[in-house]
Amino acid sequence: MNILMENISHLLAALGPEIDDADEESFLIFSEPIPSANLGMIDPRSPSVEISIHDQDYTVHQSPAVLSSARAGGTTGAVLWKITPLFADWISAYQSNPLWTHSLLSSSSTVVELGCGISGLMALTLAPSVRHYLTTDQEYVRRLLRQNLETNASVSASRTTAVNSKGGKGKKKQTRTEKSKMKSTTSSAAAAPANITFTTLDWETDLATTLKDSIEIEDNENNPEGEEDKGFDLLISCDCIYNEALVAPFVRTCADICRLRPVYRAPSDNDNNNININYNNGTGNGNGNSSQTTRPPTICLIAQQQRSPDVFETWLRETMRFFRVWRVSDEVAGEKLRVGSGYLVHLLLLRGDVA
Repeated sequence: MNILMENISHLLAALGPEIDDADEESFLIFSEPIPSANLGMIDPRSPSVEISIHDQDYTVHQSPAVLSSARAGGTTGAVLWKITPLFADWISAYQSNPLWTHSLLSSSSTVVELGCGISGLMALTLAPSVRHYLTTDQEYVRRLLRQNLETNASVSASRTTAVNSKGGKGKKKQTRTEKSKMKSTTSSAAAAPANITFTTLDWETDLATTLKDSIEIEDNENNPEGEEDKGFDLLISCDCIYNEALVAPFVRTCADICRLRPVYRAPSDNDNNNININYNNGTGNGNGNSSQTTRPPTICLIAQQQRSPDVFETWLRETMRFFRVWRVSDEVAGEKLRVGSGYLVHLLLLRGDVA
């Protein structure tokens, strides 16, 4: 077993058993008493909220007017939701989070977020430790998202300095292009972090396989095979599962993105007890030609607030058609995201037997 696959296996072992029954999983988590969090918005009437993550203070501008409007296509991304800072704190703790300690995230990683909303908190807290962070959502969030990235740019820069000064897995190595961008923006304190990009993505109509075209990075260093890498190391979605009508397009979008990278196969999946990786060679089909590659599979992390058992079960059933699923254990998730907190985090890996 190569080191990469061994690290994934160790991570999965730490998470606990794989979910194989949607009914049982739904029963287990919804049978626990949970605190009332209403819909889960922090302060939907305020034009801004103050949030502290890793002892860094962020100001998040939001739009109560857009939230209460009758805009077609939804308005939930116009304000900050309670789970976002909790999940941002957990995933960006590179000295303790298992994705960092098992070397599945590093300074060379690329991350994509679905349904980022206006806050930019996930990007601001994680971008200082990774190579590039791509945020996606509908067009209406762009203005406030950019404002929040610019407002908190100095906070993100402070975190970058802190990460780099501590070294280790969080230390960030910049390419010539990124260094040039940083030099061009140091004169303006309001410049958004250079390694955060926003692009629109409609789960029902847009092609997710071209997302990386919007990122300007030099990829030769991480492409020893000489092939263009359209995939991502990590896919994140935070509190996007609340409407049954959006479940199917959301899951399909996640699967389409994950097909751009290899498929993880456990040792038991192979007769010779070795790990093989099927890589799609950019064709968009994760079951393509089998070859050894240094690129890891895309890991999906889906964080959500517990609301409707029916919506959750609909999501889980649809997800299990395309993905193998693990709920992040209480020991790994920590007190604020454990079962009974009202929040859940699931890790997904694309199935190798799905066309």
